[in-house]
Amino acid sequence: MQSTFKFFTFLVLPLLFIACDSDDDEPQLEAVESKTATNIPAPQTGGFGQGEIGGSFTKFSFETGAITTNETEWDIAFRGLTIAVNGGVATGTNDEPERNGDAGAAIATGTFASVTDAASYTFLQDSANGFAIPTGSDNGWYNYNQPTNVVTPIPGKVLVIKTHDGKYAKVEILSYYKDAPSEITSEIANRDFRFYTFNYVYNPNEGETSLQ
Repeated sequence: MQSTFKFFTFLVLPLLFIACDSDDDEPQLEAVESKTATNIPAPQTGGFGQGEIGGSFTKFSFETGAITTNETEWDIAFRGLTIAVNGGVATGTNDEPERNGDAGAAIATGTFASVTDAASYTFLQDSANGFAIPTGSDNGWYNYNQPTNVVTPIPGKVLVIKTHDGKYAKVEILSYYKDAPSEITSEIANRDFRFYTFNYVYNPNEGETSLQ
């Protein structure tokens, strides 16, 4: 009886080690990040009767959660009301950044919370036909009220982003004005504009499309 017990002990122990080794080999996923980016500047020259639009785009990286001056490791970039992605080719506008990544964008309709996965979206890239995120009032993410000169994000529009290195994020733009005021006065509209504040969720795991 004792020898039988020893036999089963020697049989079970290697199996336990194999099971432990198997668990150790499983990839450990990084946590999906949920953050708010505040006051991302998007200056431009020209426009509104002041000549051709120009000026550098402000590049943003979801991996670092910050503005970057890196020429390759950026995902989206802001200038005025225009948002570029680091994927595709030049659109032909002045001073736009070189695309050297595989980024793309889609516009989802729904609440920010309801966009839970990027797998079902078709991602467009910037091209000679225009930006993947369309410009112009009511064409993409914003409405422009000409009489009041106020820009407001369109409710229920969520930007789903494929990053320059093939990961995924979603973006809810909250404000186009410095410090994201709840009420846009004429003074704010004419002075404190071109500052993006947005919520975003970023999945840092390659091949993982979950956005929750």
